[in-house]
Amino acid sequence: MRVGLTYDMRSVYLAEGYGEEETAEFDRDDTIDALEGALRRLGYDVDRIGHARQLIARLATGDRWDLVFNIAEGLRGIGREALVPALLEAYDIPYTFSCPLVMALSLHKGMTKRVVRDAGLLTPDFAVVERPEDLCQVRFDGPWFVKPVAEGTGKGVTAACVVRDRAALAGRCEELVSRYGQPALVEEYLPGREVTVAVLGTGSAARALGTVEIVLLPQAEAEVYSYVNKERCEELVEYRLVRAEDDPMVAAAEELVLASWRALGCRDAGRVDVRCDARGRPQFIEVNPLAGIHPQHSDLPIICNKVGIPYDKLIADIVDSAKARTLEARRS
Repeated sequence: MRVGLTYDMRSVYLAEGYGEEETAEFDRDDTIDALEGALRRLGYDVDRIGHARQLIARLATGDRWDLVFNIAEGLRGIGREALVPALLEAYDIPYTFSCPLVMALSLHKGMTKRVVRDAGLLTPDFAVVERPEDLCQVRFDGPWFVKPVAEGTGKGVTAACVVRDRAALAGRCEELVSRYGQPALVEEYLPGREVTVAVLGTGSAARALGTVEIVLLPQAEAEVYSYVNKERCEELVEYRLVRAEDDPMVAAAEELVLASWRALGCRDAGRVDVRCDARGRPQFIEVNPLAGIHPQHSDLPIICNKVGIPYDKLIADIVDSAKARTLEARRS
């Protein structure tokens, strides 16, 4: 079986002159090496394709694949994660992870939360602020948590994102809108525990693989799982395995995660972030249907490592999930 790899390599963009933060979501060279190695050990014939423009060039020459393992984040726009899946669908080529609709929806955290809220699931009060007059939509009391509406890897998230003074709220929103060229998401700040849950599968077959609590160490940026904390997670963060059978909050969080995963239509594998309010109730924060896949540095493999799922097994299960739903779709 011929499996193509689509990805955005950070080193390529850095060499082209892009900055560290601009390329924060892109993959390290050793991530692609690890993924290719796992697929080859599983018996697949692997072909490195690269980013969207390289995929377009390959498609134009007539290249095709039985399946594409897609981890391409895209460079520009709120729909950037949807570009590669859309191209592959145009050529009827199966691929891993979610469809273009889900990829575009989930990157916009405000739109995602609207779907989750309409599904009857708990998520913090929020407003999307693009211009000063939008601040009137922030009808809930502070403190507030303010971040870019469509970034990942903690981009734009610092300790300054926790705003306690309404007079400072406008300035923080204006700063983020100017810097990232997109609206700011203003949420009710939740002071409780934070967990991230790994999910495998699609629809009714989806299941929680495991949950880790994000514990910030004394030297970390306080209160927030920030860009700096994520980039230097080995020294600033403890990923503490917590189990549903031992902790009612974790059981409730995993139930919430699976309900939101299914409501949004996510596929194959990913993560959902949850934080507790002052009453200890877990609430949906955001979903990552295109989770990082570095074997030691990324949250999804970190969780799998902690629950005894080897990296090759995770990759095999993701491919098997994609193959199974593709076969079912073609039968129907």
